[in-house]
Amino acid sequence: MKSDQESPANPSTSGQGVQEAIRRRAEEIYLRNGGVPGKDIENWEQAEREIHEEMDASGGRKAIVVIVDGVQYVGEYSADSAGGYVPGEFSSGAPIPVRFVGERMFVKRPNGTELETTIVKKSG
Repeated sequence: MKSDQESPANPSTSGQGVQEAIRRRAEEIYLRNGGVPGKDIENWEQAEREIHEEMDASGGRKAIVVIVDGVQYVGEYSADSAGGYVPGEFSSGAPIPVRFVGERMFVKRPNGTELETTIVKKSG
């Protein structure tokens, strides 16, 4: 078991950053639709879809930071090969299984699949 902390290469895609972007977008949708009360869930779901579509379309590099025995590893991955992984699946500091094969890092996801990354930085 290892501890994990997520930090995508683009800070605006961090779990907290994504939630804030969704919140702002949901508020924009609410205002754009005339401020009709009682549509919070619909507005939020639409905002989630839009933000995640924008993130996927950006094709930017994404990374996850994992700390193993005091050593910090940064593993990059592409959205195409992430098998539906989105930042925020792991809680900061939560124990998770990690395995290494050469310059590859495999992080076991809550659903049992592995997120395969390429180690781009190692420190500590």
